[in-house]
Amino acid sequence: MQKSLLTNYGKNNIEKELNRLITVDREKIKKALAEARALGDLKENAEYHSAKEEQSLLEGKIAQLQHILSTSEIIETSKITSNKIVFGATVKLYNPEKNLYTTYQIVGHEEADSTQGKISINSPLAKALIGKEEGESILVKAPRGDIEYEIDSFFYE
Repeated sequence: MQKSLLTNYGKNNIEKELNRLITVDREKIKKALAEARALGDLKENAEYHSAKEEQSLLEGKIAQLQHILSTSEIIETSKITSNKIVFGATVKLYNPEKNLYTTYQIVGHEEADSTQGKISINSPLAKALIGKEEGESILVKAPRGDIEYEIDSFFYE
């Protein structure tokens, strides 16, 4: 099985979420189940069935996050020294057609979030960037057509 990649920052965020799910959310559901049981007949107890369903979803999410952490390779991006773009790079791009600069960090699939400027290493843009240097141009095959970018700069943090 191929390990997925995570930045140290992404690992820390997943660990925080996992801790919250286990210590806060799981305890809330335990209390809700206890209160629902106290109401009596469990066969027709909507509160009990709702809490059990919520518990099932929570346990699934906990298992998913634990799996991600156990099967991922953690990359400390601040220790990367490369004159080429690799996983973890934060890249500033220039789109000459729109006269617009944008910045993206190449991260693992599990931590990708385009609203935060974090793109998956598996995305077409990241694939076009890997191995390139400052000043190079890339052409990205996008659903709306090809997009040309110039690599303005990149760094590792």
